[in-house]
Amino acid sequence: MKLLLATLGLLILVLQYQLWVGDGSVRALNLLERSLEHQRQINADLQARNRLLEIEVLDLKTGLEAVEERARSELGMIGSDETFVLVIEQAEGAR
Repeated sequence: MKLLLATLGLLILVLQYQLWVGDGSVRALNLLERSLEHQRQINADLQARNRLLEIEVLDLKTGLEAVEERARSELGMIGSDETFVLVIEQAEGAR
């Protein structure tokens, strides 16, 4: 009888160890859930960025205004009927 109880007790201890610490344990499940939630947040951020880029690409493909605006701000484009004026402010020590 004592041998049977000792065997059952040992079996329960082994099963409890596997449940809490071993491979596929509760701890491992919690770590995977945390990792999954972090990855979902990264994916949501990237999807939002992709939507903004998709809108910008569509705007650049369809409208010339966006292309012109980008050329003016990034490349310094000046229209043929426009006059370029550069205003230089003096530093306070130079006055």
